Amino acid sequence: MSQPQARIKIAIQKSGRLTELCLELLQQCGLKYSRGRDQLIGFGENMPVDFLLVRDDDIPGLVRDDVCDLGICGLNVLEEKRLEYQAAGVPEPFKMLQQLDFGHCRLAFAYPEGGDLKKIAAIKGETIATSYPLIVADYLQRNGLQGSVVEFSGAVEIAPSLGRAELICDLVSSGATLAANRLIEGETVLESVACLVQTPVKIPAEKTEWVNRLVERIAGVQQVRGSKYIMMHAPRSALTQIAALLPGAESPTVLPLDAVDDKVAVHVVCRESIFWETLEQLKAAGASSILVLPIEKMLA
Repeated sequence: MSQPQARIKIAIQKSGRLTELCLELLQQCGLKYSRGRDQLIGFGENMPVDFLLVRDDDIPGLVRDDVCDLGICGLNVLEEKRLEYQAAGVPEPFKMLQQLDFGHCRLAFAYPEGGDLKKIAAIKGETIATSYPLIVADYLQRNGLQGSVVEFSGAVEIAPSLGRAELICDLVSSGATLAANRLIEGETVLESVACLVQTPVKIPAEKTEWVNRLVERIAGVQQVRGSKYIMMHAPRSALTQIAALLPGAESPTVLPLDAVDDKVAVHVVCRESIFWETLEQLKAAGASSILVLPIEKMLA
């Protein structure tokens, strides 16, 4: 009897801003899965890949303990856990594979409107409320600042109005929550983004191929986010000028046109946004029949 295929487990946030983005990413990697309405596990149907929906701050531990082979988590959570493990003498709790192009936010200080404290350099023992006490304490230590850090789970922005702290350090995206609580954003401690991490334990040979394939597919999906495939006709004499106008482009593919000597077809992948101004500049340089297409997948 043949042995059942080893299955890869990947941990993702069960609820929050990263959940749908992670599921979308896995689908873009080709994963078809089944999951009951209240199930916290999704089972891959066409790939030996399952995902676990868990609390975001449990993801680093599941990866560290080799319960999951991979995990997707915010850099803010990973850094807080890394400092915790470092203090406990854990040398490498997880392997950072790549940062992903979603989940952007920042961990920043914020000060009450009308208060005396306006910048962190002026702190003299004031209390800072945060959900990331180790990151904030590390920041204060590295910058020679004196402050009292108090851990506040959830709704950190109300800590000053409750008299629990003189300032806060919290995740900021649009800044609307800070403004609603009459707080002014200050210095950024950490620029955060979703990250793909891997267990520090050696992955068994029977899993290695699919882990590598999944990581490569994730990289391929990330690579084409915002990228465009551009096709055009252009004068041979204008190729250098046209190439210089294309943002983040690789070397273009130049193909001859049938029965035309002075013009060629140009195909190129641009890894940055293409604006109308760019197309107008290309046309002014002599390009014609310009076509801009989205890219769904790409392997380097």
